[in-house]
Amino acid sequence: VQLQASGGGLVQAGGSLRLSCVLSGDTLGYYHIAWFRQEQGKEREGVSYMSNRGSTTYYAGSVKGRFTISRDDAKNTVYLQMNSLKSEDTAVYFCAAKKSRPILSAVLTPSVYYDWGQGTQVTVSS
Repeated sequence: VQLQASGGGLVQAGGSLRLSCVLSGDTLGYYHIAWFRQEQGKEREGVSYMSNRGSTTYYAGSVKGRFTISRDDAKNTVYLQMNSLKSEDTAVYFCAAKKSRPILSAVLTPSVYYDWGQGTQVTVSS
């Protein structure tokens, strides 16, 4: 399976972006999907998670209420709508996929995911 993330860019603080992650080589509906981000020189951190059927979502505290994860299985695409962006949201954003359900406490742990996209840069100017 391959993942292709896109939609990053430069935006002013308070603005919005929508990231997309297209899964190819298999059916998105089989996969649990998460978004991660990584600032230069820092560890990768989990942002948001959605279960394979879309019934369960989870957000990091730093983005809760501002970011929304969604999926369109017909398009094999997962989205991350990011609103009210802050300078601290600046990072490279990655999508990741996993067929087996992660335990709830680990849905935003990078090491549990096997398949990763290449990342898309989000820069928020203050």
